Amino acid sequence: MTEFSLEFPRAYGAVTATAIFRAQPEDFQVDEELGYVPSGAGEHVFLHICKRGENTAWVAGKIAELANVNVTDIGYCGRKDRHAVTAQWFSVYLPKAPEPDWTLLNTESIQLLSASRHQTKLRRGEHQQNNFVIRLRDVQAEDRSLLQQKIDTVFAHGVPNYFGEQRFGLGGNNLREAEAILVGGKRYRDKQKRGLMLSAARSYLFNQVLASRVLANNWVDQIEGEVNPQPSGPLWGRGRPLVAGALLELEQNVLANWAAWCDGLEHAGLSQERRALQLIPRNATWSWADNDLVLHFSLDAGEFATAILHELAQLQNQSGGAPDPV
Repeated sequence: MTEFSLEFPRAYGAVTATAIFRAQPEDFQVDEELGYVPSGAGEHVFLHICKRGENTAWVAGKIAELANVNVTDIGYCGRKDRHAVTAQWFSVYLPKAPEPDWTLLNTESIQLLSASRHQTKLRRGEHQQNNFVIRLRDVQAEDRSLLQQKIDTVFAHGVPNYFGEQRFGLGGNNLREAEAILVGGKRYRDKQKRGLMLSAARSYLFNQVLASRVLANNWVDQIEGEVNPQPSGPLWGRGRPLVAGALLELEQNVLANWAAWCDGLEHAGLSQERRALQLIPRNATWSWADNDLVLHFSLDAGEFATAILHELAQLQNQSGGAPDPV
């Protein structure tokens, strides 16, 4: 069985600090920001929901049950973490049916914040950004002033834009399933689950390219053949490469050992895309609460808070498993 390393090189050297991570859901708070206000009219009901200790798919199922619709009629922008307190948006396709009493969704772990109508269904990655408040508990650092300098550096200059380990499943299980599809010809009736496995494969190949550039210390450099304003890496699929020259050669060399995956992704119908190599958090601040470090920052859709934390400390995850994607 293929083993997949989920340890990727850091841009700012080895970490010397340790911290307890996710001791309780309130230690990882996410507020999803759409970037627009629902219009108040349309065939879809937008529900703004705060959940604690529940995953997105489970909440979507509860909404579908209450509204008496198929779960496919429920839309959301991203699968927010279960081991957290998260506020996110859901849409429900209800063109003619009367609306139920949405407050019946309220439980100890779910709170309805608002309900309004809109013209379109929510799609993955449609939101503008996620706002994070993260508490790292009992931080142990050899030199707190050096840790503080590293935080300032990370917030000012950003970090490698790795896909977080949550994309790859517990212990990399999604990657083993992806290999079974891409190399072994395994078939999935569940198209959504198959899509998640293929997305994990693309993400892992991207991380391989980014890791090679972090090791070469050129992950923020423009290399000849780049067509984007900022350095980027491949999200593999069919079609002609979107870069050329020295950069294309570099990426082909890194992915030479993954030819079967690349070929499989092309035949799966996915198209070539690019993703920025650098993640720079916005609205970033930090503070101490005794020995706890509290971080505030905002990230675009598709960016992972764990990429920030990866550069700061070795985390002792108390949640008992890999988190869901954010």
